Amino acid sequence: MGSIIDTAMNASSPLMVNSHPFYPLEVEIAAYLANEMTMQVLLTIFVAMILAIVGGTKLWVDKVHPNLPSKEKAAIWWFVISGAIHLCFEGYFSVNHTRMAPAQDLFGQLWKEYALSDSRYLTSDPFVLCMETVTAFTWGPMCFFIAYFITSSNPLRHPLQIIVCVGQMYGLVLYYATAMFDHYYNAAAYSRPEFLYFWVYFFAVNFIWMVIPGLLLVSSVRTIARTFAAFDKMTLALKKGTNGHAKGSKKEI
Repeated sequence: MGSIIDTAMNASSPLMVNSHPFYPLEVEIAAYLANEMTMQVLLTIFVAMILAIVGGTKLWVDKVHPNLPSKEKAAIWWFVISGAIHLCFEGYFSVNHTRMAPAQDLFGQLWKEYALSDSRYLTSDPFVLCMETVTAFTWGPMCFFIAYFITSSNPLRHPLQIIVCVGQMYGLVLYYATAMFDHYYNAAAYSRPEFLYFWVYFFAVNFIWMVIPGLLLVSSVRTIARTFAAFDKMTLALKKGTNGHAKGSKKEI
């Protein structure tokens, strides 16, 4: 895959001060520096970090809350992973968006690797910046709260889970929609055309935040619906019991 990037760089006009492999090729990315680490190294480190978070969370949950159902444990893993990615990784972008192009730290290089699928991350695009800021500093902390609320059976778990899941899905829909709108109506392509960048990075990786939050959203809605149904049934039974007792008292009188 590195040869694709090299070809794109070589194909750029020699008159360009800052040649780069991002689409559209004519977009200005000031002070751009190519990554020092290869794609394989960056993705290996990122996956290793995710696995470490999952493994650490699993060990903690299994030790402290061994009797939790498997579905609840999996939900905790998901919210911890989401919270870490939102707050740390996406939070990094929100804070450092003006310094992304020349960045050579780990997160900076990871963002430049991802930007091959969406160059808006290197141009401080207003929508992307606002969306990522909300995601990082609103959904990120809330994910950790939900993970804790699952372990403590807090009644706020499901209302907050609905809010976060809807927020994640809504943000993703707008993320896809704005890119597709610019592609079809403004002829602006932000992703390189290779399968890896468009279908894997841009579509598949992000779509995870449609599938899992969607499943958790349905679960929370069903749980709340069952709870209200049970409450209404209990309330009706209490009313009948109270009315029956009142009628019996009148007969005695």
